[in-house]
Amino acid sequence: MYARRRRNYFLMMGACIVLFVSAWSFVRLLSMPAAIAMCLVAMVIPPVAAMIANRRGPEDRWWDDPSGDPKSDEWWDELDGKKRR
Repeated sequence: MYARRRRNYFLMMGACIVLFVSAWSFVRLLSMPAAIAMCLVAMVIPPVAAMIANRRGPEDRWWDDPSGDPKSDEWWDELDGKKRR
């Protein structure tokens, strides 16, 4: 689960760097508006990448992991409608 999110984050940040570097290294020679558009797209990628990297997936079970206190875990399981086996 963490490897998938980390891989997606690094792919998005890599795309951001490629867009920015290519925009100002050779695309600006062909079209200045295209280079500016590429930089604007590159500007939006880092916050989106951070949101994706920090998003919890359905397989992340941090909220219902046992706390170690059997009485407390029993009480929470009863509230959640779960039966401990």
